[in-house]
Amino acid sequence: MSDLSAKVRSALDAAVAAIGGSPREGQIEMAEAVANALTDRHHLMVQAGTGTGKSLAYLVPALVHGRKVLIATATLALQRQLVERDLPAVVPALEKELGREITYGIYKGVGNYVCLQKMNTDEPDPDGEVLLEVSYLEKDAKRLHAWAKTPGVSGDRDDAPDVDRRVWAANSLSGRECVGADVCNYGPQCFAALAKAKAQTADVVVTNHTLLAIEIVDSHPILPERDAVILDEAHEFMDRTTQAVTEELTSARVIRAAAMARKHMPGKLADALTKAADNFHDAMADYGDQIRGDFAAQGRLEEIPSSLEAPIRKVKDAAAAIVQIINADDDIIDSDAIAERARVKGAVSEINTTCGKLLKMGNTHVLWYEPTFSTLHLAPLSVSEVLRSNLLTKTPVIATSATLTVGNGFDAMARSIGFVVGSDADTESEDGDIDPANVQMLDVGSPFDFANQGVLYMPKHLPEPGRDGPSPEVLTELGELIDAAGGRTLALFSSWRGVEAADAHLRSVLKELPITIITQKRGDAVGPLVERFAKDETSILLGTMSLWQGVDVPGSSCILVAIDRIPFPRPDEPVMSARASLADAAGGSGFMQVSLPRAALLLAQGTGRLIRSVDDRGVVAILDSRIVTKRYGSVLLNSMPPLWRTSDRAVVIDSLRRLSQTMK
Repeated sequence: MSDLSAKVRSALDAAVAAIGGSPREGQIEMAEAVANALTDRHHLMVQAGTGTGKSLAYLVPALVHGRKVLIATATLALQRQLVERDLPAVVPALEKELGREITYGIYKGVGNYVCLQKMNTDEPDPDGEVLLEVSYLEKDAKRLHAWAKTPGVSGDRDDAPDVDRRVWAANSLSGRECVGADVCNYGPQCFAALAKAKAQTADVVVTNHTLLAIEIVDSHPILPERDAVILDEAHEFMDRTTQAVTEELTSARVIRAAAMARKHMPGKLADALTKAADNFHDAMADYGDQIRGDFAAQGRLEEIPSSLEAPIRKVKDAAAAIVQIINADDDIIDSDAIAERARVKGAVSEINTTCGKLLKMGNTHVLWYEPTFSTLHLAPLSVSEVLRSNLLTKTPVIATSATLTVGNGFDAMARSIGFVVGSDADTESEDGDIDPANVQMLDVGSPFDFANQGVLYMPKHLPEPGRDGPSPEVLTELGELIDAAGGRTLALFSSWRGVEAADAHLRSVLKELPITIITQKRGDAVGPLVERFAKDETSILLGTMSLWQGVDVPGSSCILVAIDRIPFPRPDEPVMSARASLADAAGGSGFMQVSLPRAALLLAQGTGRLIRSVDDRGVVAILDSRIVTKRYGSVLLNSMPPLWRTSDRAVVIDSLRRLSQTMK
């Protein structure tokens, strides 16, 4: 065993002892692989099943190395777990073991912190004016102001009192609207600047996928310098990157920018933007009316609709003229006026940039119209090239998740993150420190005995899913399984229509039973729903995509996970369908290269909600017969935890009844 290996093993033992855990083979194997990747400066993809303790397996070797690492996660829950639970628990033990101080910090986007300048300015901007009209919003605003003045608070939205999002918007701003701490009157107290300063010097910085993605795509440093990047929940990274760089244009944003410009610099230019904004608003409303009910028109658009092109061009021209004047306007000395100008410039520049990208759209982007909020979206078709050149050539990247393989292989996920694999090996690598093809792939398994702890039920007798939500047969089966389990069920649906149909059916058939039905509604935060579900042991939780991942409810509250259908991307999902079409056009298969890997990862995540500890027992029921009857079923099954499989309904009902009885 090398010196480094012995140091990592000893530090890992100290960290595991500090949290009252016991050594795990997979965790040790992963920690050694991370240590090697950091030493040799190569990339690593490591699949670590639930229960491996992967956060310690990457934190410990990084800290032993003394390297500055950036950890990017997809969910707030994991960020909090790292900063509020894992790091505070193990750092004292590791400081003792390594004989030095260890520092860590969290860094989020500027919009996650209260802006003291905006909160304290006498000039209400368009975000603030609505608060004066609604009394409960004014109460929220007072609570937020009082909190922000309390000594020692972080200014972070996650620690702040729960206020209406409009109140938050009136007291925060985007990175593009921020004047910068050096110029701002409130610079020395700025919450975002203090968080960033702490992160600049920390050994470990925790951030989110979105912020890292924006930095990579814009090639503009937002986050601290680092020696390595750890992508946790890495199966989400491509989607989060795509979302982070998707441009959105709504008439509300254009009207807001025009109102800000009019307040800051009244005159012809602001009038022209106001007129263009009103004209664009009318054009978007007319377009929305014209395509209402026409689902084809609400999906991907090959080009900007002709009725919107001229209005967008007018908005762009008017916005560009204002940006030019603001850039030339350098003789302001008052710092409040400078901050206000920065906000106006940021809002108007954003409109200018988005309109420009829409008008120049080539075949590298996907455009679509979303009717609910009357929004035009523009997303890149692929982000792997930019991830390769701006991330994977710069520092070693450790990508980890419980689900990184599709049908036993890493290649699909590796390609999406930008690694060079298999037949792509001839790809010319950008100049850089590190080769994107130099990636080690490792599956350390899971400490759980899936085949003895859980059953995968795949009923063959149910009809194939149609477009109209779950069939009566699927709903009947679901009700009978929940009855046998005595509640204790997480039911996952691939659409809101499925959630609503199940809610109506189950309220009718379970009404005589002591089972609480908790149903997710659009816009609901996931955390409180999951807490209610975990506390009420005989409850059931029905929900859609945001519950397929990250829900952690060990014990007797969840002995059945039911999945209504294989979660293939919807045919009208613009980015996925465009990527699939591109694969077909290149002579490949969009279904095999895009749709199936997506479904496999989501199914693996959904199935992974059942067994969360060594004592958990239960059933995963996939109420979609295609997993047994179609040839691609084997790819899906090979991507999931190896539960004991059956199609025998009687065996499953009996297992759930007996399991439920033991918990009473």
